[in-house]
Amino acid sequence: MMPRSALAAAAWTLVAAALAAAPARAASPVAIVAAENFYGDVALQIGGPEVRVTGILSSPDQDPHMFEASPSVARAIAGARVVISNGIDYDPWMEKLLGASRAADRHTIVVAALTGHRTGDNPHVWYDPAVMLAFAGVLADELGSIDPAHRDAFRDRLARFRQSMQPVTAKIAALRARLAGTPVTATEPVLGYMFAALGLPVRNVGFQMAVMNDTEPSASAVAAFENDLRTHAVRLLVYNSQATDPMAAHMAALARAASVPVIAVTETEPPGMTYQAWMMAVLDAVDRALPD
Repeated sequence: MMPRSALAAAAWTLVAAALAAAPARAASPVAIVAAENFYGDVALQIGGPEVRVTGILSSPDQDPHMFEASPSVARAIAGARVVISNGIDYDPWMEKLLGASRAADRHTIVVAALTGHRTGDNPHVWYDPAVMLAFAGVLADELGSIDPAHRDAFRDRLARFRQSMQPVTAKIAALRARLAGTPVTATEPVLGYMFAALGLPVRNVGFQMAVMNDTEPSASAVAAFENDLRTHAVRLLVYNSQATDPMAAHMAALARAASVPVIAVTETEPPGMTYQAWMMAVLDAVDRALPD
């Protein structure tokens, strides 16, 4: 079997060849490549028929942390006028592809950087609606500079997007008023920013970071997590159903055995849903799991 380093080198050889053969970018519609499908969804909501959006990470069965770029991804990026990534080491492959295919007229948006997040922070920033609202505003401005003839249309769609987010922010406010201070936990920090918005203190953060970073949680972290579930020191467990490991699965099973509610969440937007509907579904699940 070929070593992993050799496989990676072979993959990047194919990517480089794809970049060299990539066609020139078309003027209209504006080609947008989003590293994650939820950014692509919002881009389509803002851009409308004036854009063509390609979302890279989109499958609910795909572990985002295991993604490897393909020649088709490289070609899409090489032909894009706007490239959107999450940043803070969530999608490092995007930075590498951008470096291999430079273009003076390309617009890049690193969403986490828009709100001051840095490497080492929880990378799941899209679970903070305020971040997505900031991203939508920046994207509308960028599209207006690329395609001035449709600037008013982009602004109108931005206004509609902001309006459509009001039920989400209202739901967060209502849940915070009812649930603030309720202790919760998770197998990974996917919902960390949403927990903060809801005022829910999160336990076992060290365990979560270890699982996210594909390292072994310490024995003390495992024991503390198990004890929290068995003694009902937490009232909810959030489980990342998209990128799991045996230890995380063990905690989810233990929570269910202890009658602690478990909510499964994903790192990509589910098929057939908008970002707004996805966030409302998650909030509704929290609401059902933590009744009065």
